Amino acid sequence: MAALSLTPEQEAQAQQLFSRLQQATLDDLLQMCRLLASKPDAQLLGRTEFQLRDLAHSLAAKTLQAALDERKKGGTRAPA
Repeated sequence: MAALSLTPEQEAQAQQLFSRLQQATLDDLLQMCRLLASKPDAQLLGRTEFQLRDLAHSLAAKTLQAALDERKKGGTRAPA
């Protein structure tokens, strides 16, 4: 994905969201790394791959929910 060009307001919003999610993101990333470390080479693909994707989807859902929660607070408005 190419780098996005954001307005200063959008960048501030992104930084605020990042700060809010940073610890949870690190915890999820550590969980992914532990999953991979627990598997021998022959088990990295297949079931483990799907477990890893589930964790990544969960992280994406948390990120989206956090963004929606911030917008509900009135910090920013969704485009019309």
